[in-house]
Amino acid sequence: MPYLVRENLFLGNIGDAAEVIRNGSKEITHILCAIPTKEIKKVYAGGSVGGSTSVGDGSKTCLLSNKLSYSLERAGKDLKLERMGVPLRDMDDENLLDYLDVCVDFIDKGRKKGSVLVHCFAGVSRSASIITAYLMRTEHLSQEDALGSLRQSCEFVCPNDGFLDQLKMYEEMGFKVDRASPIYKSFRLKVLGESYRRGDKIDNSKFGADPGLPSEVASGAKTGQNGGKTGTPAFRCKKCRRIVALQDNVVDHIPGEGGKSFEWRKQKSSNLSEDSECSSIFVEPLRWMTAVEEGALEGKLSCAHCKARLGYFNWSGSQCSCGSWITPAFQLHRSHVDVSTA
Repeated sequence: MPYLVRENLFLGNIGDAAEVIRNGSKEITHILCAIPTKEIKKVYAGGSVGGSTSVGDGSKTCLLSNKLSYSLERAGKDLKLERMGVPLRDMDDENLLDYLDVCVDFIDKGRKKGSVLVHCFAGVSRSASIITAYLMRTEHLSQEDALGSLRQSCEFVCPNDGFLDQLKMYEEMGFKVDRASPIYKSFRLKVLGESYRRGDKIDNSKFGADPGLPSEVASGAKTGQNGGKTGTPAFRCKKCRRIVALQDNVVDHIPGEGGKSFEWRKQKSSNLSEDSECSSIFVEPLRWMTAVEEGALEGKLSCAHCKARLGYFNWSGSQCSCGSWITPAFQLHRSHVDVSTA
Protein backbone atom coordinates (compact mmCIF):
# COMPACT_ATOMS: atom_id res chain seq x y z
CA MET A 1 0.00 0.00 0.00
CA PRO A 2 1.33 3.46 -0.85
CA TYR A 3 1.91 5.92 2.00
CA LEU A 4 -0.18 9.08 2.28
CA VAL A 5 2.27 12.00 2.58
CA ARG A 6 -0.11 14.92 2.16
CA GLU A 7 -3.70 15.22 1.05
CA ASN A 8 -3.90 13.71 -2.45
CA LEU A 9 -0.20 12.82 -2.46
CA PHE A 10 1.14 9.28 -2.06
CA LEU A 11 4.61 7.73 -2.06
CA GLY A 12 4.96 4.12 -3.17
CA ASN A 13 7.03 1.45 -4.84
CA ILE A 14 6.93 -0.46 -8.11
CA GLY A 15 4.32 -2.90 -6.83
CA ASP A 16 1.95 -0.11 -5.79
CA ALA A 17 2.14 1.40 -9.27
CA ALA A 18 1.56 -1.94 -10.99
CA GLU A 19 -1.53 -2.52 -8.84
CA VAL A 20 -3.02 0.83 -9.85
CA ILE A 21 -2.27 0.23 -13.53
CA ARG A 22 -3.80 -3.24 -13.58
CA ASN A 23 -6.79 -2.80 -11.31
CA GLY A 24 -7.36 0.92 -11.10
CA SER A 25 -7.78 3.04 -7.97
CA LYS A 26 -10.63 5.08 -6.57
CA GLU A 27 -8.11 7.67 -5.35
CA ILE A 28 -5.08 7.83 -7.64
CA THR A 29 -5.49 9.68 -10.94
CA HIS A 30 -1.86 10.58 -11.65
CA ILE A 31 1.38 8.57 -11.46
CA LEU A 32 4.91 9.97 -11.49
CA CYS A 33 7.31 7.12 -12.23
CA ALA A 34 11.02 7.70 -11.43
CA ILE A 35 12.50 4.64 -13.13
CA PRO A 36 14.57 4.21 -16.33
CA THR A 37 12.49 3.63 -19.46
CA LYS A 38 13.31 -0.08 -19.87
CA GLU A 39 12.17 -0.81 -16.34
CA ILE A 40 9.02 1.29 -16.81
CA LYS A 41 7.90 -1.06 -19.62
CA LYS A 42 8.22 -4.02 -17.27
CA VAL A 43 6.20 -2.29 -14.56
CA TYR A 44 3.26 -1.48 -16.78
CA ALA A 45 3.22 -4.72 -18.75
CA GLY A 46 -0.22 -5.53 -17.35
CA GLY A 47 -1.76 -2.13 -18.11
CA SER A 48 -3.53 -0.91 -21.23
CA VAL A 49 -1.24 1.86 -22.36
CA GLY A 50 -2.20 4.52 -24.87
CA GLY A 51 0.15 6.46 -27.13
CA SER A 52 3.12 8.11 -25.46
CA THR A 53 4.63 11.35 -26.63
CA SER A 54 7.64 13.40 -25.63
CA VAL A 55 6.90 16.44 -23.52
CA GLY A 56 8.82 19.30 -21.96
CA ASP A 57 11.00 21.99 -23.50
CA GLY A 58 14.66 22.87 -22.86
CA SER A 59 13.78 25.47 -20.22
CA LYS A 60 12.28 22.81 -17.96
CA THR A 61 14.32 19.72 -18.57
CA CYS A 62 17.60 21.01 -19.97
CA LEU A 63 19.93 18.18 -20.99
CA LEU A 64 17.33 15.45 -20.44
CA SER A 65 14.21 16.71 -22.22
CA ASN A 66 14.25 13.98 -24.86
CA LYS A 67 13.88 11.28 -22.20
CA LEU A 68 10.83 12.64 -20.42
CA SER A 69 7.57 10.91 -21.34
CA TYR A 70 3.89 11.52 -20.73
CA SER A 71 0.82 9.45 -21.49
CA LEU A 72 -2.91 9.33 -20.87
CA GLU A 73 -3.92 5.78 -20.06
CA ARG A 74 -6.79 3.56 -19.01
CA ALA A 75 -6.47 1.50 -15.87
CA GLY A 76 -8.78 -1.02 -14.27
CA LYS A 77 -12.42 -0.25 -15.01
CA ASP A 78 -11.86 2.44 -17.62
CA LEU A 79 -10.52 4.90 -15.09
CA LYS A 80 -8.52 7.72 -16.64
CA LEU A 81 -4.90 7.82 -15.52
CA GLU A 82 -2.20 10.37 -16.31
CA ARG A 83 1.37 9.18 -16.03
CA MET A 84 4.74 10.86 -16.39
CA GLY A 85 7.95 8.85 -16.63
CA VAL A 86 11.29 10.23 -15.45
CA PRO A 87 14.21 7.87 -16.27
CA LEU A 88 16.26 8.15 -13.08
CA ARG A 89 18.76 5.64 -11.75
CA ASP A 90 19.34 5.47 -8.01
CA MET A 91 22.98 6.53 -8.23
CA ASP A 92 24.92 9.35 -6.57
CA ASP A 93 25.99 10.82 -9.91
CA GLU A 94 22.53 10.78 -11.50
CA ASN A 95 21.16 14.11 -12.70
CA LEU A 96 18.04 14.67 -10.59
CA LEU A 97 18.20 18.46 -10.54
CA ASP A 98 17.21 18.99 -14.18
CA TYR A 99 13.97 17.09 -13.59
CA LEU A 100 12.83 18.72 -10.35
CA ASP A 101 10.84 21.65 -11.73
CA VAL A 102 8.80 19.59 -14.18
CA CYS A 103 8.18 16.90 -11.52
CA VAL A 104 7.03 19.44 -8.93
CA ASP A 105 4.71 21.04 -11.51
CA PHE A 106 3.24 17.64 -12.42
CA ILE A 107 2.52 16.82 -8.78
CA ASP A 108 1.00 20.24 -8.13
CA LYS A 109 -1.35 20.03 -11.12
CA GLY A 110 -2.22 16.40 -10.37
CA ARG A 111 -3.24 17.16 -6.79
CA LYS A 112 -5.65 19.81 -8.05
CA LYS A 113 -7.35 17.29 -10.32
CA GLY A 114 -7.18 14.19 -8.13
CA SER A 115 -4.46 12.27 -6.29
CA VAL A 116 -0.83 11.62 -7.25
CA LEU A 117 1.31 8.54 -6.65
CA VAL A 118 5.06 9.15 -6.86
CA HIS A 119 7.05 5.94 -7.06
CA CYS A 120 10.38 4.40 -7.96
CA PHE A 121 11.48 0.79 -7.50
CA ALA A 122 11.49 0.58 -3.69
CA GLY A 123 9.99 3.96 -2.74
CA VAL A 124 13.10 4.86 -0.76
CA SER A 125 15.42 7.19 -2.69
CA ARG A 126 14.26 8.53 -6.07
CA SER A 127 10.59 9.07 -5.29
CA ALA A 128 11.46 10.34 -1.82
CA SER A 129 13.82 12.93 -3.33
CA ILE A 130 11.14 14.22 -5.70
CA ILE A 131 8.54 14.52 -2.95
CA THR A 132 11.12 16.22 -0.71
CA ALA A 133 11.66 18.83 -3.44
CA TYR A 134 7.89 19.27 -3.73
CA LEU A 135 7.56 19.90 0.01
CA MET A 136 10.51 22.29 -0.09
CA ARG A 137 8.92 24.48 -2.75
CA THR A 138 5.27 24.35 -1.72
CA GLU A 139 5.85 24.61 2.04
CA HIS A 140 9.05 26.70 1.93
CA LEU A 141 11.05 24.15 3.91
CA SER A 142 14.77 23.56 3.99
CA GLN A 143 16.08 20.28 2.63
CA GLU A 144 16.53 18.92 6.15
CA ASP A 145 13.09 20.03 7.36
CA ALA A 146 11.30 18.73 4.25
CA LEU A 147 12.98 15.33 4.52
CA GLY A 148 12.23 15.22 8.25
CA SER A 149 8.59 15.99 7.55
CA LEU A 150 8.44 13.25 4.91
CA ARG A 151 9.92 10.74 7.37
CA GLN A 152 7.02 11.38 9.72
CA SER A 153 4.84 9.65 7.11
CA CYS A 154 7.46 7.23 5.71
CA GLU A 155 10.27 6.71 8.21
CA PHE A 156 12.23 4.44 5.88
CA VAL A 157 12.92 6.97 3.10
CA CYS A 158 16.62 7.57 2.41
CA PRO A 159 17.71 9.59 -0.67
CA ASN A 160 21.25 8.81 -1.81
CA ASP A 161 24.02 11.31 -1.04
CA GLY A 162 24.10 12.72 -4.58
CA PHE A 163 20.37 13.48 -4.47
CA LEU A 164 20.74 15.13 -1.06
CA ASP A 165 23.46 17.40 -2.46
CA GLN A 166 21.24 18.35 -5.39
CA LEU A 167 18.28 19.06 -3.11
CA LYS A 168 20.56 21.38 -1.15
CA MET A 169 21.40 23.17 -4.40
CA TYR A 170 17.67 23.42 -5.10
CA GLU A 171 17.24 25.10 -1.72
CA GLU A 172 20.14 27.49 -2.35
CA MET A 173 18.58 28.52 -5.67
CA GLY A 174 15.26 29.38 -4.02
CA PHE A 175 13.35 26.16 -4.80
CA LYS A 176 13.62 26.74 -8.54
CA VAL A 177 16.32 25.55 -10.92
CA ASP A 178 18.09 28.78 -11.91
CA ARG A 179 20.27 28.04 -14.92
CA ALA A 180 22.01 31.41 -14.63
CA SER A 181 23.17 30.62 -11.11
CA PRO A 182 26.87 29.80 -10.46
CA ILE A 183 25.57 26.85 -8.44
CA TYR A 184 23.79 25.41 -11.46
CA LYS A 185 26.65 26.16 -13.86
CA SER A 186 29.17 24.23 -11.79
CA PHE A 187 26.69 21.38 -11.42
CA ARG A 188 26.02 21.28 -15.17
CA LEU A 189 29.74 21.21 -15.93
CA LYS A 190 30.21 18.39 -13.45
CA VAL A 191 27.41 16.41 -15.17
CA LEU A 192 29.15 16.85 -18.54
CA GLY A 193 32.46 15.73 -17.04
CA GLU A 194 30.88 12.59 -15.61
CA SER A 195 29.22 11.85 -18.96
CA TYR A 196 32.59 12.11 -20.68
CA ARG A 197 34.21 9.74 -18.17
CA ARG A 198 31.42 7.21 -18.75
CA GLY A 199 32.18 7.28 -22.45
CA ASP A 200 28.94 9.01 -23.46
CA LYS A 201 28.87 10.97 -26.70
CA ILE A 202 29.35 14.67 -25.99
CA ASP A 203 27.73 16.77 -28.71
CA ASN A 204 27.31 20.52 -28.85
CA SER A 205 23.59 20.36 -28.04
CA LYS A 206 24.80 20.04 -24.45
CA PHE A 207 27.02 23.12 -24.73
CA GLY A 208 26.15 26.73 -24.05
CA ALA A 209 25.03 28.96 -26.94
CA ASP A 210 27.73 30.59 -29.06
CA PRO A 211 27.75 34.28 -27.95
CA GLY A 212 29.40 35.21 -31.23
CA LEU A 213 26.23 34.26 -33.11
CA PRO A 214 23.33 36.58 -32.13
CA SER A 215 20.75 34.03 -33.33
CA GLU A 216 22.14 31.37 -30.99
CA VAL A 217 22.23 33.74 -28.02
CA ALA A 218 18.59 34.67 -28.64
CA SER A 219 17.68 30.98 -28.86
CA GLY A 220 19.71 30.28 -25.73
CA ALA A 221 17.71 32.89 -23.83
CA LYS A 222 14.53 31.00 -24.71
CA THR A 223 15.95 27.68 -23.56
CA GLY A 224 17.51 29.03 -20.40
CA GLN A 225 21.14 28.69 -21.46
CA ASN A 226 22.67 32.13 -21.99
CA GLY A 227 20.82 35.35 -21.49
CA GLY A 228 22.84 37.56 -23.81
CA LYS A 229 21.69 40.61 -21.82
CA THR A 230 22.64 44.06 -23.05
CA GLY A 231 25.55 45.44 -21.04
CA THR A 232 26.95 42.02 -20.17
CA PRO A 233 30.78 41.94 -20.09
CA ALA A 234 32.04 40.03 -23.11
CA PHE A 235 35.37 38.41 -23.96
CA ARG A 236 36.60 38.95 -27.53
CA CYS A 237 39.37 37.38 -29.54
CA LYS A 238 42.23 39.91 -29.55
CA LYS A 239 43.05 39.19 -33.17
CA CYS A 240 39.64 39.45 -34.90
CA ARG A 241 37.37 40.88 -32.15
CA ARG A 242 34.84 38.04 -32.34
CA ILE A 243 32.90 37.50 -29.09
CA VAL A 244 33.94 34.13 -27.66
CA ALA A 245 32.30 34.24 -24.20
CA LEU A 246 30.07 36.36 -22.01
CA GLN A 247 30.49 36.94 -18.30
CA ASP A 248 27.37 34.77 -17.97
CA ASN A 249 29.42 31.83 -19.32
CA VAL A 250 32.17 32.17 -16.70
CA VAL A 251 32.47 29.46 -14.06
CA ASP A 252 33.96 31.08 -10.97
CA HIS A 253 36.49 29.51 -8.66
CA ILE A 254 38.14 30.55 -5.41
CA PRO A 255 41.86 31.33 -5.83
CA GLY A 256 44.27 28.87 -4.30
CA GLU A 257 41.74 26.35 -2.97
CA GLY A 258 42.99 23.47 -5.14
CA GLY A 259 40.55 20.66 -5.87
CA LYS A 260 37.98 22.09 -3.47
CA SER A 261 37.55 25.19 -5.63
CA PHE A 262 34.96 23.56 -7.88
CA GLU A 263 32.55 22.48 -5.17
CA TRP A 264 29.18 24.15 -5.70
CA ARG A 265 29.04 25.35 -2.10
CA LYS A 266 32.15 27.45 -2.71
CA GLN A 267 30.76 29.48 -5.58
CA LYS A 268 30.58 33.27 -5.44
CA SER A 269 29.07 35.86 -7.71
CA SER A 270 31.03 36.83 -10.81
CA ASN A 271 33.38 39.76 -10.34
CA LEU A 272 36.12 40.53 -12.81
CA SER A 273 38.26 42.39 -10.28
CA GLU A 274 38.28 39.55 -7.76
CA ASP A 275 39.93 37.05 -10.09
CA SER A 276 42.36 39.52 -11.69
CA GLU A 277 45.30 37.48 -10.37
CA CYS A 278 44.27 34.53 -12.54
CA SER A 279 45.87 34.29 -15.97
CA SER A 280 42.89 32.34 -17.36
CA ILE A 281 39.12 32.64 -17.46
CA PHE A 282 37.28 29.35 -17.00
CA VAL A 283 34.00 29.02 -18.89
CA GLU A 284 31.35 26.43 -19.66
CA PRO A 285 31.83 24.58 -22.98
CA LEU A 286 30.36 26.64 -25.84
CA ARG A 287 29.17 25.61 -29.28
CA TRP A 288 32.08 27.20 -31.14
CA MET A 289 34.48 24.81 -29.37
CA THR A 290 34.54 22.18 -32.14
CA ALA A 291 37.71 20.55 -30.77
CA VAL A 292 35.83 19.65 -27.59
CA GLU A 293 33.05 17.92 -29.53
CA GLU A 294 35.56 15.75 -31.40
CA GLY A 295 36.05 13.68 -28.26
CA ALA A 296 39.70 14.32 -27.34
CA LEU A 297 40.65 14.33 -23.68
CA GLU A 298 42.48 17.65 -24.10
CA GLY A 299 43.36 20.15 -26.77
CA LYS A 300 43.62 23.73 -27.94
CA LEU A 301 40.71 26.15 -28.12
CA SER A 302 40.90 28.23 -31.30
CA CYS A 303 38.77 31.17 -32.41
CA ALA A 304 35.94 30.05 -34.69
CA HIS A 305 36.58 33.01 -37.02
CA CYS A 306 40.33 33.56 -37.33
CA LYS A 307 41.63 30.30 -35.79
CA ALA A 308 43.87 32.16 -33.36
CA ARG A 309 44.66 30.16 -30.24
CA LEU A 310 42.54 31.32 -27.31
CA GLY A 311 43.08 28.69 -24.67
CA TYR A 312 42.98 25.05 -23.71
CA PHE A 313 40.55 22.38 -22.54
CA ASN A 314 41.03 19.22 -20.52
CA TRP A 315 38.26 16.92 -19.29
CA SER A 316 40.56 15.73 -16.49
CA GLY A 317 41.03 19.28 -15.27
CA SER A 318 43.61 22.02 -15.30
CA GLN A 319 45.31 24.14 -12.68
CA CYS A 320 44.78 27.88 -12.76
CA SER A 321 47.73 30.21 -12.17
CA CYS A 322 46.21 31.02 -8.76
CA GLY A 323 46.66 27.40 -7.67
CA SER A 324 43.07 26.18 -7.99
CA TRP A 325 42.36 22.96 -9.85
CA ILE A 326 39.22 23.09 -12.02
CA THR A 327 37.65 19.90 -13.41
CA PRO A 328 36.74 19.71 -16.24
CA ALA A 329 38.52 22.81 -17.52
CA PHE A 330 37.68 25.06 -20.47
CA GLN A 331 40.00 28.02 -20.14
CA LEU A 332 40.58 31.18 -22.13
CA HIS A 333 43.93 32.86 -21.60
CA ARG A 334 43.51 36.50 -20.59
CA SER A 335 46.45 37.45 -22.78
CA HIS A 336 44.50 36.26 -25.84
CA VAL A 337 41.16 38.01 -25.18
CA ASP A 338 39.91 41.51 -24.49
CA VAL A 339 36.99 42.51 -22.29
CA SER A 340 34.23 44.77 -23.61
CA THR A 341 30.47 45.24 -23.26
CA ALA A 342 28.21 42.98 -25.37
